[in-house]
Amino acid sequence: MTTHTPHWDDARALLAVLRAGSLLAAARTLGVTQPTVRRRIESLEAALGMPLFTRGNATLVPTETALGLRRHLEAMERAAAAFQRGASADATSPGGRVRVTTSEMLGVEFLPSLLASLHERLETIEVELSLTDRIEDLVEHGADIALRTMRPEQAPVIARRVGVIRVGLFAAPELIEHRGTPPDLEALTAWPLVTPDRSAKDWAKLHLHGFPADATGVLRTDNHLAQLAAVRAGIGIGPCHCTIARRDGLVSVLEEAFGFELELWLAMPESLRSVHRITAAYRHLGDALETALGSFQR
Repeated sequence: MTTHTPHWDDARALLAVLRAGSLLAAARTLGVTQPTVRRRIESLEAALGMPLFTRGNATLVPTETALGLRRHLEAMERAAAAFQRGASADATSPGGRVRVTTSEMLGVEFLPSLLASLHERLETIEVELSLTDRIEDLVEHGADIALRTMRPEQAPVIARRVGVIRVGLFAAPELIEHRGTPPDLEALTAWPLVTPDRSAKDWAKLHLHGFPADATGVLRTDNHLAQLAAVRAGIGIGPCHCTIARRDGLVSVLEEAFGFELELWLAMPESLRSVHRITAAYRHLGDALETALGSFQR
């Protein structure tokens, strides 16, 4: 059977249907009509020479082949976004789009003030902020600059260590006023705690630094923003970034007995070194991060 190179618009329609679950929902997402999405799916099937859906009276059920294509479609989507950013301005121009990726915690609680200063300094730069822990977003050019709590090992990447953030145990003042402070780490089990839920990595990090192995939280979640919100609300004692916790007036608990540091790294693909707006944003954010983190440590 003859096959042809698929068009991206057709492939994007398939990804939208897989995500949304129906032609109608996909059409709304793409801003086109339902018949248009159907035609694009049929065009893609013709190009590939195989069916991608089992058609019922009122439903489309994706085949195993279609489901297996999703990760490739998402990689194409990231590449298309990178192409669009690259085409948004000349490489020598100081203006254009810069996509920055970091974790939810850093992106919500720490980075916005630095992005504000970036905009003041480089007014023609448009920032896209992606909150995710997927390091490969940077490697696959899904982002231009990444701020992470570990050094990216993938090559070719330019990486800069900009400082450290310390993690400790904190509680709302009213909780400490009501319950007092635990005398030691072993006594934590008698206090209400905010802890990870199913994240083996987060539990391992806490246990490595002396958090009681038998401790269980009155609120358990793997979302770090939700953990911080729960501690702020006075639900329990929990791990927090010290700079953020102190800014919010939270009380440090067992500071001498528990705590660890996370290195912060700023990284960008080597291939973007010649793109002026990316390197300018990278230098500005790196300098601003070093200054901010240095002041937090004093």
